[in-house]
Amino acid sequence: MKLTWILVADNARARFFTAESPASALEEMEGLVHPEGRLHDRDMTEDLPGRIKSPGAIGHAFEQETDPKRHEEEHFAKQVAHYLLDAHNAHKFEQLLIIADPTFLGLLRHQLPEHVKKQVCFELAKNITTEGVADIRKHLPDFLPNH
Repeated sequence: MKLTWILVADNARARFFTAESPASALEEMEGLVHPEGRLHDRDMTEDLPGRIKSPGAIGHAFEQETDPKRHEEEHFAKQVAHYLLDAHNAHKFEQLLIIADPTFLGLLRHQLPEHVKKQVCFELAKNITTEGVADIRKHLPDFLPNH
């Protein structure tokens, strides 16, 4: 069987699994955690000024150029993509299955280099990062691909 990795991720956590055979249970190898992904916008921006005075003495609310939550999600997607790139370059996996929160999956697709994307043989847009290993396995095909 090809070296297979399974990634289960959302905007704050990425879990990496492997399986000994196409029908075997998953074994969790390691994970990445990004606690900032769980913060609310107000928690990320509470130290920002609340109002700005315009030259005409009319105040208006301060608006950021980018959404802080989206920025943190993109940052973590880059971190996960870099981790996968390093693992692929070190020949740690030959095929990759991804189950991720729909929004995070889109961000991750955008960040993955083409040669790593080519190793993806299964995707599922679903957030199951808090589920147990046996429950995660139920979301995958009965027999993992072996291309």
